[in-house]
This record gives sequence, C-alpha cells and structure tokens, in this order.
Amino acid sequence: MLDSRAPDARARNAKRKIRVQCEINGRAITLETYPMARLLDVLREQPGLTGTKEGCGEGECGACAIELDGALVNSCLVPALQADGTKIRTIEGVADGVSPNDALQLHAVQQAFLTHGGAQCGICTPGMILAAVNLLERNPQPSDGQIREGLAGNLCRCTGYTKIFESVVAALRASATPTPHAEPRR
Repeated sequence: MLDSRAPDARARNAKRKIRVQCEINGRAITLETYPMARLLDVLREQPGLTGTKEGCGEGECGACAIELDGALVNSCLVPALQADGTKIRTIEGVADGVSPNDALQLHAVQQAFLTHGGAQCGICTPGMILAAVNLLERNPQPSDGQIREGLAGNLCRCTGYTKIFESVVAALRASATPTPHAEPRR
C-alpha cells in the first residue's frame, strides 16, 4: 500500500525549476522556470519582453501571440518546457534592425499600423502585428480573404478591425517590390 504522506513524483517534479534553452529574437538565452509555467509569464518576467500582452489568459484573444519555430501560437497556452530548443520571436523581434543613423527601422507592418491608425489601446496590437507579419512571410501576396483569415485569431475591442485591415493592406503594398521592366532592344 502506498504511503499517502509521500509526495507524488509528478507533483514533486512540477515544483522543481528547469532550464529552458532557446533562442529569443535571435539571441540564445537560458530561462530558469517551472516546467508548466506559462511561456507568456516567463517571457515577460525573465528577459523582460513585456510587449507580449495578456488579454484573456485562455487562448481566445491573440494578445499574447508569439512565433514558436515559425508558427503563430498563443503563449498563454504554451508550457515553458515546450520552448526548450526552439526559436521564439516576440513583438520586440519584429523590427527590421537599425538604420545607419542608429534609428530603429520598423517592419513595414509596424509602420503601417502607426501611419494608418491600426492601433488604439495597444493590447491587441502586438498579436495583430505578429499575425500579419507571419501571414506576409508565409504568403507575400495574400487576398483580402486570406488577410482576414490570418488575423482571425486576434480580437480587438477598440477599432472595429477596419483600420487594422487597412494597415495590413498598406504594409502589403509597401513591402511589394516592383518588377523591373526591361527596355526593348532597338
């Protein structure tokens, strides 16, 4: 017969911190966390990546969206141990780098959200931007329906989605590279 006072092995292991080695926004990092801690909390608390927001905590709103090995996921549903050995991109890793004059170069989607009013209160904005960036990286020329589908996992309580949709379309136009026309030979 089992001794009811002996701690269950699973409960004992869940109380032990583990090391999670991953790459976040291009930088190798080791996180020390409980295995079942939400990745959302670990990202906000340890490396201080507070751009990822908590909206619902149930995977319904998309405010906590991140890329995990290229897939868009709700970080409030991902246990920290699942991040071991992965590549993570948060909203802080979306900007295109630094210009020659040391100014931050925003991604075309980020710039379009600023220019076209795609952000209001800011809670859904990081998830919306990551969803749009992820979509445009997978499909550089999405249709209107594909854009709407790509953003469907993200809820916004402020904008009514029109400005968000217009921002993504503007980013699509801004990032489209014109095809050079060859001059006819004479």
